[in-house]
Amino acid sequence: MHTSKIKKVLAISGSLRTGSSNHNILRFLGEMAPENVEYTIYDGLAQIPPFDPGNDNESPPDAVAEFRRLIEQADAIIICTPEYAFGVPGQFKNALDWTVSSCSFTGKPTALITASTGGENAHAALLKILGAIDAILSDETTLLISFIRSKMDADGNVADADTAASVKAVFNALLKSIAD
Repeated sequence: MHTSKIKKVLAISGSLRTGSSNHNILRFLGEMAPENVEYTIYDGLAQIPPFDPGNDNESPPDAVAEFRRLIEQADAIIICTPEYAFGVPGQFKNALDWTVSSCSFTGKPTALITASTGGENAHAALLKILGAIDAILSDETTLLISFIRSKMDADGNVADADTAASVKAVFNALLKSIAD
């Protein structure tokens, strides 16, 4: 009997609000993760201090060191983020800034789902940012979902069948990229 190695997928929400649509999408994906996938939703974004190049050294702040460690140990990353004021949410961009010098994302298979009212600007910016930090993305692992709240039910579940199928397809493409 062949048993495949457990793969680690780290899910990161760009929203700090626990009950956000973005967290709910990540929760939805976690429920469909296969047995050989250890799926973890990162919840420490609020603890990451403002980026300061002067503190970006061998001993960064603990929250930063932990964030980098989780990224480095993951086989793949899935990001689901809103757009705030036509851009990337500040705390999420701040966290990504802390990964530049550590090269934590270098060569890391990554999926990006931008789920917001509009989302086009944040999605485009994040594609550039993730490219700059050398994350591996493809057309199959990126998705923009506009008007996300109209596609969720009152309990935060993905209610729109097309949206659910698109989100699953992105997740499956990411999983395929790390399959043995």
